[in-house]
Amino acid sequence: MSQQTFDDRVTASIERMSPAEQRVVRFFQGNREQTLIESALSLAEKVGTSDATVIRAVKSLGFSGMEEMRRSLADEMRSNPSPFNRLERTLDDVGDDLISALDTTIDIHQKALERLRRDITPENFEDAVQYIIAAKRVYIFGIGPSSAMANYFSIQLKRFGIEATSVTQTGILLADQLLHLRQGDLMMIFAYGRIYPELATILDQSAKRGVISLLFSDTLGTKLRDQVDLTLSVQRGRTDMLSMHTTTLGLIEALLVGVAKSQPEKAMASLKALNKLRTNLVGKRMDLPVSTNI
Repeated sequence: MSQQTFDDRVTASIERMSPAEQRVVRFFQGNREQTLIESALSLAEKVGTSDATVIRAVKSLGFSGMEEMRRSLADEMRSNPSPFNRLERTLDDVGDDLISALDTTIDIHQKALERLRRDITPENFEDAVQYIIAAKRVYIFGIGPSSAMANYFSIQLKRFGIEATSVTQTGILLADQLLHLRQGDLMMIFAYGRIYPELATILDQSAKRGVISLLFSDTLGTKLRDQVDLTLSVQRGRTDMLSMHTTTLGLIEALLVGVAKSQPEKAMASLKALNKLRTNLVGKRMDLPVSTNI
């Protein structure tokens, strides 16, 4: 078990825990820095439980106590660099020559895009497009930098006549965005690194409500393969350097073209309707390109 990551331990143990212990463990996952430095009593107060429950949760994960868990977490965090460490390594690689920032970044993007072509099989791509066009409604989850990707994707899908909503809230506000999930919907998930509480809730609610789930990730595909219907592997540049999102955007836009190609009449009719609305609003033609060769 010593070879397991902290998230692996949680996945293997959480179903055997009491609800209170599960809350504690989810807090550990989402607040690792606090978990490293605060006492069991302080952590218990934050979760709304007892210090005895905190200790039971730690032991349910297979640790002898708080100190062993903290050592394990600290070792894992050192091997999984923070955004600060990633940027520091990126700047070290760039060196003193400013133009090297351009060359280094383009080189990383080119290699990541080449890998994307290898990682996304024709079958996976076709399945993803079919899930999108078959869904009653499409939800796209992303937080942090991925929220921009989720917003962009949803806007473009709506322009093609697909009912799409970006899900970008965290904490308690996420509940409102998940309230109306129904069977026949599609949940597309941008998630990287670890299984944080919002992601765990998304997966749980999608499974309970019969929602198809599609995961975009560079690290969680193997861990979550039994909890999602399809995984698309998307690398974010080099793992030890600043996260870069060119491949994610490239895959999003490939899927958009695939969706338009699969139902061109619907896509063009929606764009024409959008153009008409834009013209009404500004009093002159404000056409978006509408091609008959989609």
